[in-house]
Amino acid sequence: QVQLVESGGDLVQPGGSLRLSCVASGIDFSIYSMAWYRQAPGKERELVARISASSGKIVYDESVGGRFTISRDNTKSTAYLQMNSLKPEDTAVYYCNAGKTSLDGAYLPSDYWGQGTQVTVSS
Repeated sequence: QVQLVESGGDLVQPGGSLRLSCVASGIDFSIYSMAWYRQAPGKERELVARISASSGKIVYDESVGGRFTISRDNTKSTAYLQMNSLKPEDTAVYYCNAGKTSLDGAYLPSDYWGQGTQVTVSS
């Protein structure tokens, strides 16, 4: 049974930092690309950052570039999202996904999703 479990979400003030974790089980974590998505109330789920299986390719949405850092530890089957300089518009439920990277570099999400972790940025 595949499980992705996110944690680390919290209420934080603007300018603050959080580190999200996503622990995977039931899959060979080392062969999957990993991605973080977020969904704000009333909005569609959007891709925030992704990392290839070997960590050789990392892509960020322009809205978080320079503030967020995605990483992974294949020995722990865990992906991370370090979020700095948080803004109120970063408020959302954050989800991780285990997927693939196509030959032309696009991220192909799978049906493997976590339950999400709430990030709220507010003073």
